Amino acid sequence: MSESLEDFALSKKIHKKGTIQKVCVIGCGNMGQEISRLISQHGMEVIFIELSDEKIAEIYTELEKQLDESINKWGLTETEKKVILSRIKGTTDYNLIRDVDLVIETINSRKPGTNLEMRKEVFNKVEEYVSPETVLTSNNSTLMISEIASSLKHPERAVGLHFITPASTVKIVEVVRGVETNDTSYDFVIKFAKMIEKTPITLHESPGHISSRLIVPLINEACDLIMEGVSSVQSIDLTMKMGYGLLYGPFELADRIGLDKLLKWMDNLYAEFGNQQYKPSPIIKRLVRAGYFGKKNGRGFYKYERGKIIGQAISATEFK
Repeated sequence: MSESLEDFALSKKIHKKGTIQKVCVIGCGNMGQEISRLISQHGMEVIFIELSDEKIAEIYTELEKQLDESINKWGLTETEKKVILSRIKGTTDYNLIRDVDLVIETINSRKPGTNLEMRKEVFNKVEEYVSPETVLTSNNSTLMISEIASSLKHPERAVGLHFITPASTVKIVEVVRGVETNDTSYDFVIKFAKMIEKTPITLHESPGHISSRLIVPLINEACDLIMEGVSSVQSIDLTMKMGYGLLYGPFELADRIGLDKLLKWMDNLYAEFGNQQYKPSPIIKRLVRAGYFGKKNGRGFYKYERGKIIGQAISATEFK
């Protein structure tokens, strides 16, 4: 049964459309790039905002590399690559996002702290340029969307939209309603999730949602096993993959999330709940201080070359 054009509109006053035409991604780091590719592959225009032209050029290079990898694995043709890239445009100019239908904030700063104020500033700035009906979402995992949207003129259009790493292959997204979120905005994001072939997991607002609340204690417990000398990084990962059918073991998953990002999750959850299971493991803190951020910079629990694991980053004795 086909859906009417009105089903995709936020209200009767808004221009009717049968599909979302253009999406803005604010911050195009590793996750922002994955999200941009995913959206473009599903036929929508993407405009991403970054801080400098130099950064934008770097992102275009990275996007090409990622798509070339897909071509090498027979997952994409050269023509498809060109079409995907043609739909993605980077800019530093917020004036170019005035006609977008949806905004996805996915900033990631290495500064300590929650990034709450930074995310609020981004939302407030975006609101100056987009229409009052444009839906604003945040890809944050451990902050409350209500708090991020608290200073907006239209907080009812804010929704939490959390993609799980790797966004291109994980089949779900977490969709979170804030205190002020209205039904039209919430339903709009759910329909968007389905348009990019994701199953929307709807939940009540809570720091960490479902995914981070469950995965953080697992990674912390795996770190405890290492510090106690119970087994190796590789063996613990293999146990969880082959024994329980996980796609990635806790250490490989930590590297994929980004250890610096993971540390912020842990800090935020521990500050919120005060539960020891969320308190960052000394191993995570030590690796981040040493600049071991995971797959994105080639070293974390594992060493990486061209995105592939080539060995353990540091010896077992260094974890103790």
